[in-house]
Amino acid sequence: MKILSNIISAGNCLLLMAICCLPVMHCYAQDSDSTAAPAKAYVGGTFSGNLLIDNQTVMVPVKQTFEFSIQHRFGTVTDGYSDFYGLFAGANVRFGFAYTPINNLQLGIGLCEEKMQLDGNAKYALIKQAKSGGSPVSVSLYGNMSVSTLPKEGNFVNNGDRISYFSQLIIARKITPKLSVQVSPGMAYFNNIDGYVASDGSIQPTMKNANFSLSFMGRYKVTEGMSIMVNYDQPLTQNPTNNPHPNVSFGLELSTIGHSFQIFATNYQSINPQANNVFNQNDFSKGQYLIGFNITRRWYHDSE
Repeated sequence: MKILSNIISAGNCLLLMAICCLPVMHCYAQDSDSTAAPAKAYVGGTFSGNLLIDNQTVMVPVKQTFEFSIQHRFGTVTDGYSDFYGLFAGANVRFGFAYTPINNLQLGIGLCEEKMQLDGNAKYALIKQAKSGGSPVSVSLYGNMSVSTLPKEGNFVNNGDRISYFSQLIIARKITPKLSVQVSPGMAYFNNIDGYVASDGSIQPTMKNANFSLSFMGRYKVTEGMSIMVNYDQPLTQNPTNNPHPNVSFGLELSTIGHSFQIFATNYQSINPQANNVFNQNDFSKGQYLIGFNITRRWYHDSE
């Protein structure tokens, strides 16, 4: 238990240090900075907003932006007409609220139906892609902490067992005015995982507390307000049992400056990234897809 406590403490410290102890960088209007020196212009509009299907994008909204999002996932389509291809099956929903108090930093909270998970999250823009003479990519750091608020269940012993974490380094490039791509290595950590009693009487875990993953995604603008989206998530950690399946998703996005609507097919249903990357058992190769949608509304501060 002492070793586990040390691991948890170290993980928490690293996450907090990474998110909170970064130098403040100036930002304006998504991932561009109009107040910077004229010689250093940044690329804007890499993506339309914070979300692309199941993942965070590199984007951090302009200072004093408030955002409300609804993420909805239906059931899998495998039962066919009996539940109308999952539309009448059990669904999962998350409501999220986020605010950008200072340049480059967004803070948010959310509540997810699955296990009534309450999460706090932060995203910080580290580097911005320059139009010339600067960085060829944009880089942001994202992290969250989620806690199950259900009554005591399973092998929860204390409140710390309810907590999980996710951190991700997000690297993106706007290749052309229409095409943007992104890659994101990430790590999920659960304070508590299931175990079993082995033949020698020892308690053995069924999975590892820390799990690593890699995400790839892209967006192609068909018109100014409509885009095609693709997303692939690959778990990297090999667990003793119940290894999660990769996620393959694709869909359509309709967006304006203040709204985004995405509808897509995916085999991730948990919404919170740590749960998706560690526990997903929907196998896209067996047609275990589900329909999902994201709705985002943003309110920008009028400084005029």
